Amino acid sequence: MKGFIPQETTSFVGRGPELARLDGLLASRRLLTLTGAGGVGKTRLAQRAATRMATYAPELFPDGVWWADLATLDGDDLLLATVSDAVDLSDHSPRMPVDALCEWLDGKRLLLVLDSCEHLVDPVARLVGEVLAKVPGLSVLATSRRPLECAAEQVIEVAPLPAGPDALELFTQRVADQDPHALSAEGAAEAAESICRRLEGIPLAVELAAAQVGPTVSVADVAARLGSRFDVLARRTGFVWPRRHLTLRTAIGWSHELCDPPERLLWARLTVFRGSFDLASARAVTAGAPLDADAVAAGVERLVAQSVVRRDGERYRMLDTIREYGREWLRELGEEESLTARHADHFVALARWAEHSWPGSDQIHCYRIVEDAHTDLRTALDHLSGDDPERGAELAGLLVFFWTCCGRLKEARAALEGALAGPVPPGPARTRALAGLGVTLTLQGEYDEALRVSDEAVRAADADGDKEGVFGAAYLAGLLALLTGRGEDARRTVRDVLAAAPGFAFDSPARLRCHLVEIFAHTGLGDLDRARRDAIELRAHCEEIGERWTRSYLDYQLSLIALFQGHPDEAADRARAMLDAKRQLGDAFGTALGLDVLAAALAADGSVEHAARVYGHGEAVWRSVGHPQRGTPELRAVREQYERTARGALGDTRYARAYASGAASPMMPVS
Repeated sequence: MKGFIPQETTSFVGRGPELARLDGLLASRRLLTLTGAGGVGKTRLAQRAATRMATYAPELFPDGVWWADLATLDGDDLLLATVSDAVDLSDHSPRMPVDALCEWLDGKRLLLVLDSCEHLVDPVARLVGEVLAKVPGLSVLATSRRPLECAAEQVIEVAPLPAGPDALELFTQRVADQDPHALSAEGAAEAAESICRRLEGIPLAVELAAAQVGPTVSVADVAARLGSRFDVLARRTGFVWPRRHLTLRTAIGWSHELCDPPERLLWARLTVFRGSFDLASARAVTAGAPLDADAVAAGVERLVAQSVVRRDGERYRMLDTIREYGREWLRELGEEESLTARHADHFVALARWAEHSWPGSDQIHCYRIVEDAHTDLRTALDHLSGDDPERGAELAGLLVFFWTCCGRLKEARAALEGALAGPVPPGPARTRALAGLGVTLTLQGEYDEALRVSDEAVRAADADGDKEGVFGAAYLAGLLALLTGRGEDARRTVRDVLAAAPGFAFDSPARLRCHLVEIFAHTGLGDLDRARRDAIELRAHCEEIGERWTRSYLDYQLSLIALFQGHPDEAADRARAMLDAKRQLGDAFGTALGLDVLAAALAADGSVEHAARVYGHGEAVWRSVGHPQRGTPELRAVREQYERTARGALGDTRYARAYASGAASPMMPVS
């Protein structure tokens, strides 16, 4: 099945009429918006409706159902990046993002779900209006506390569950999950019905109430306490708020009161996490008098048991409605500023560790951690850009290779340009950010601007005297020279800096990348024996310590060298090894390069129809990165030569048929 829909982690209850209506509307309307109060179940309804479409009516959306979670965005600066990422577009080009997105979606028939739009209604409405106008095969299902007010929008207000059977079933299931015997006690059934009526069938409120039932708290106890709570609040407020808002806030506030003081404090402190978090991050950021690290871990689990925190595998997150409530308490406690600073400190430290661990066995693990923490890394970067520009520049520079390899090239560029626009003093942080910006510009094909930045980075590195900065600037200059056909310049640049500071290739990430540039340059200049010898030696070290990114590009070089030396079988095996690593890293640009060299090896070996399919699949991946087929000059020559070979052997019609089959394949036709 194409697409991505978040997996449901708890059972789904009721909503039969709403789902039936959505089935019909999704087949006939291009923009549906589910509206309603927080906690009413908009996201779960959208999730179930999207799953039904993907499972039972795939012919309606043959290019898949795709999900974009907008709840983690503080503003609209990452809206396009988030939506592009959601539909599997890893755009590396310098084009306007909306144009790239529309071009990627053009010709496709798919459903895009935009979840939690209420804080971004205006920018979401502009984006949706523009994309729907340009992409006739696109349909959008949005969830928001208020309508987008777009042309042709069909608004569906999501009501609470009926306070009778459906709400009661939800309450019953959630209670049974934690205490199967609680509902068999005398008076439990009547008490459960009373709870559901009081909470007006609002799913989040019902789940919070169900979470209070336990070995020492019966369903009847929960009903009695909840009734008392409502009576007190009604007298205090006179029900000035909209009733459903009051009902949900009452349920959340009651859950808050039932927490002990350390749990309330932890609830407030956890609200500094904008995205999901793991226990290590929770301990690092929220521990502090009177909570030690062990108390944080235990407290998180108790908040999970009370439905305040949701568990997702080994990570945790808060629903927005509950997070908003806790954030108010964090402000009341006077801890918002200090917790925000600790949050930023933690994620700077995480980025330093990830960059330091790059040339080693933890590389894949680092990628996963950085990707999982992406939302909070961006939150930290936004904070530091205003409060501490030098550390903001440092953080952006540390993340650039993770972001570019994970398909976030536009985001990396925007972050680096934003960081460098601030008052960042000369020094290693600024120099490394400059080098990172130059790399993003180079990968986007903006060579003139990249050259200007590269020259600035080299001068800054020389002035700093920082060894890692010198290697980083040299890598940028060498990479830029390689991609613009200046192999000798590339080789001389990295040779000079490596000779000036002898050491082991794996001493630092930037030093290792310089060695890789040198091998690329040998190949491009035709010094194939030297390139092969150095590549095999460096690859052996990579394999010994478990490093993947450099090893994958060494396999790429060894594949090209084998092809040039007349060994297509070896070339194909090396290309497949590269592609296996690129899949693990999520590196779309590297995958596209690997597919091109694999197709050439297959064509050279006589497997011309297979080669045509791989060329077709490679073209689809190139489209996903927003570029025509690219690479170093020698790869372009190889591609053109073996495309002619395959087309000549098959004829235009058979070649086009095989090429189209590969382009349409969701799986990589490499075996």
